[in-house]
This record gives sequence, C-alpha cells and structure tokens, in this order.
Amino acid sequence: MSQIQFIISKTQLPESSVKNSIALLNEDCTIPFISRYRKEATGNLDEVQIGEIVKFKEHFEVLEKRKTAILKSLEEQDVLTTELKDKINNTQDLTTLEDLYLPYKKKRKTKAETARKNGLEPLAKIIMSQNTNDVESIAFKYIKGDVNSVEDALEGARHIIAEWINERKDIRNNIRNQLEKFATINTKAVKSKIDTSAMLITGSEKAQKFRDYFDWSESLNRIPSHRLLAILRAEKEGFIRVKIEIDDDRALTKIEDRIIRSNNTCSEQIEIAIADSYKRLL
Repeated sequence: MSQIQFIISKTQLPESSVKNSIALLNEDCTIPFISRYRKEATGNLDEVQIGEIVKFKEHFEVLEKRKTAILKSLEEQDVLTTELKDKINNTQDLTTLEDLYLPYKKKRKTKAETARKNGLEPLAKIIMSQNTNDVESIAFKYIKGDVNSVEDALEGARHIIAEWINERKDIRNNIRNQLEKFATINTKAVKSKIDTSAMLITGSEKAQKFRDYFDWSESLNRIPSHRLLAILRAEKEGFIRVKIEIDDDRALTKIEDRIIRSNNTCSEQIEIAIADSYKRLL
C-alpha cells in the first residue's frame, strides 16, 4: 500500500486533496498556510483535515521504517519466510507489526533464556502438552548442572512457558481488548504534596483546580475527554499519581481458558506460569 492509499484509508479524504496536500507539506508549507492560501489545491480542506493528513503521513513513515528494520533483522537471523514477509508488508498498524516480530526479537538475557541453556525447553513442552499427571518425576530427570532440584527444573520450565504466553498474539490482543472495555483510571494525591497540618494539597489555588482528582476512579472507556485531560495535567504537575487497571482475576481467567485444557499436575504448573507471565511480561 502506498503512502497516499494509506492516508486515504485512514481519513476518507479525496485522493487529489491528499496528493496536493502532501506535495505542499513536502515543500515545507505550514498547515495554516495550506488551509488559508491553497484551498484550490486541497479542495478546501481545513486545518483539522490537513492535520490528519500530517498525522497519518508521519505514521506511515514510521511504520515503513520499522518494517524495513524488522525485515532486515529477520533476514539476518535467516528466519524470514514468504508468509511472514507478506504479513509484515501488509500490516498497517505498529502494534500488530511488533506482535509479529516479538517471537524473533533479539532478547536481553532472560530467565527463559537461562532455562533453555540449562536444557529445560523439552520439559516445558511436556508440561504444555498436558498429557502427564506426574510431572515431578519427569522433572527429576532434568536435574543436572545448574538445575539442583525438581523445583529448579519446574521453575525454569515455567519461565519458558511464561515467555511463550507473552509472545502469543491472541493473548496480547485479548489483554488490549480488556483494557479498552473494562479498564479503570484511578488517581491518588501525591503524599509529598500534602500539608499534614492542614490536610490540604500544597500549591493553593493551582492545586485546588485538581482537587476532585485527589482520589478518583472511573471507567476509562467512559471518561469524558476534558476530565482525562485535567487528570493528565494534574499528574504532569505532580499533584496526583495515575494508574490504569483492569480486573486481574478476569484477565487471568481469560488466559487460562485459552491455554489450560486438562486438570493435572501440568495444568497446575501452567497456571503458575500464566500468573508469572501476566505480572512480569504482558
């Protein structure tokens, strides 16, 4: 997809308007100048519409640059298949692009990498197969070198499983979906800004503008834009701390439903690995 096609797909603006606007932008014309003095060329686009063109033009450039870097990395690793290359080239979203690259991304030394070096990946695969009810006896066979006990072996296998879970696109998308639909935004006053003698936030008039958000909670997908902006300003000025949270139990259950299909010692290990992946990696 070309840059023009990409911008049109995102803005639904006429092709001629997009082409001419980009040409003017490439000549270093400003948005106000284009909207006021080049109406004939743009088809009377206003500043907001031209701003959208600028936004998606920059988005496309970042996306294409990242695609080039990822394809180069995959070629160097000798893991680039025709199917994977097509998926990358056809991707129009940075998040999806990074999800495609994640399993091949060069990692810093991780717990999972250490476990692999200790020969525990076969044990992780056995656990994920969920076909045995005596996983500890199997884990005993992996005690060697830096693996000093059955628990060491199981822990290492769980680290590998946790990484696999983190790399699953469907699970990452499910977490994003829950953030979009069910997340809450929670705010608390910064204690260091509290005058304990008067129990008021310092900063007098400036701080009082944000008083409503010293202890606030609201569904993220329902919060009005003006309130979100006020909360972000209060955070930027140091009066509050902001957390975006989802129901952890719900999120864990959703992941378990996608992975666990047995009720044995393997599923117990997978459940621990899911909790670890959710807390540490996802």
